[in-house]
Amino acid sequence: MGKHVVVGSGQVGGHVAAKLIARGHEVVVVTRSGSGPEGAVKVAADVADAARLSQVAKGADVLYNCVNPQYHRWLTDWPPMAAAFLAAAESSGAVYTMLGNLYPYGPVTGPMTEDLPLASTDPKFRVRAKMWTDALAAHEAGRIRATEVRASDFFGPGASDQGYLGDRFLVPLRQGKTISLIWPADVPHSWNYLPDVADALITAGSDERAWGRPWHAPTAEPLTFRQVGERMAERLGRPAPRMRTLPWPVLRVTGLFVPMLGELGHVRYQFTAPFVLDSSAFQRTFGAAPTPIDEALKATLDG
Repeated sequence: MGKHVVVGSGQVGGHVAAKLIARGHEVVVVTRSGSGPEGAVKVAADVADAARLSQVAKGADVLYNCVNPQYHRWLTDWPPMAAAFLAAAESSGAVYTMLGNLYPYGPVTGPMTEDLPLASTDPKFRVRAKMWTDALAAHEAGRIRATEVRASDFFGPGASDQGYLGDRFLVPLRQGKTISLIWPADVPHSWNYLPDVADALITAGSDERAWGRPWHAPTAEPLTFRQVGERMAERLGRPAPRMRTLPWPVLRVTGLFVPMLGELGHVRYQFTAPFVLDSSAFQRTFGAAPTPIDEALKATLDG
């Protein structure tokens, strides 16, 4: 069994670590607070400290970047952490496996595939794009082995309470109350089931066919907020939920006082037009498939 260093123990990192522990691997989880799942070696460290991260990663087979700073801190927090990850991957020889997202593509027409240019002009999303291009350049120079798994918005057991399909969606759904949405209810959107994302990261880190390029995590068919709510309500034996979309001008004003809401303008395009992820390359190459959507929604409700 190998040594796996998982940096970040949030929505995805926690799943990755738990799955690796269940498979019998030595798992080290690095967080600022020293938290992590049972069975892992838990290390408290500043991820931006390259020397410390390199020390922790010594002897590792795979180094997973599952960190996710708050959006309003991306410009300041990501660059030093990205540099520390590259240094740790190079000094340890571990496969650098990054959890990425779709923001660097910017607005697109049609399903997103991995060969699209990272064309976003948003400064925050350019930071994410640079993280991958820097890692790829180091890979191509023979300094490290790197790969990235990109995903859309998460749902499933362990998802953030504040996520789009988290408690602010599930609590009123269970109570039969009106669900207040930030975005329109009837625009198709790709969602990624957390266990599928974790499995994809583990596969990418351990299979050399994945190295040197990005991949999209296995993704089920896109669903609107309304379709998600109707399918969940059906499982609960309830009528289709009522939904209302909060006016965008109100959200913009509120965002002046609430940092996270102030970031919504950066991602608005992802919810006002179809936002569809094509994961066929990963599915075909590694024989993987997304968890059937109704099974995933049931697990989300059960969780």
